[in-house]
Amino acid sequence: MSGQLVGYVRVSSVDQNTDRQLDGVELDKRFEDKASGKDTSRPELQACLDYVRQGDTLIVHSMDRLARSLVDLLATVEGLVAKGVTVRFVKENLAFTADTSDPYARFQMQMLGAVAELERALIRERQREGIAIAKAKGVYKGRKPALSDKQADEVRARLAAGESASALAKEFGVARATIYNVKGRADG
Repeated sequence: MSGQLVGYVRVSSVDQNTDRQLDGVELDKRFEDKASGKDTSRPELQACLDYVRQGDTLIVHSMDRLARSLVDLLATVEGLVAKGVTVRFVKENLAFTADTSDPYARFQMQMLGAVAELERALIRERQREGIAIAKAKGVYKGRKPALSDKQADEVRARLAAGESASALAKEFGVARATIYNVKGRADG
């Protein structure tokens, strides 16, 4: 009995379209993230990794859709292969299984993974340069605050009343660090 064909697709932002990835590929199950590939902390990727079983084939459009870090790419592929899952990259025409160890395929994966990592680093560098130029021109406004002034005042009051930062973060749908930053701005 053969396993399932499971697809994973990813784009970096919610306004991007995943239609071209795995177009025409028959799948039993599909997982889709609209998040950066900077690390593997993506909800649908984690669900996909939990879902696949021995005998399944994970099909990904290209290596950079799975991971932008060479370390993450290798760890993810090796972890899947170790549990008996075949990993197939359509664009690169490479497949990795437990019963084959093609040193050329592994080398190609390492090279392409390193290129994806370099590409991510260059994107971040260009972003930093663009922000610096915008700041110098006085047009950079920064990221929109996660909490309005009214919400920030409420958070400060509730923290002062003894409520937990974790509970407030959950209620307001922000990270705990945001709650601590609001508190810090009041203290400083």
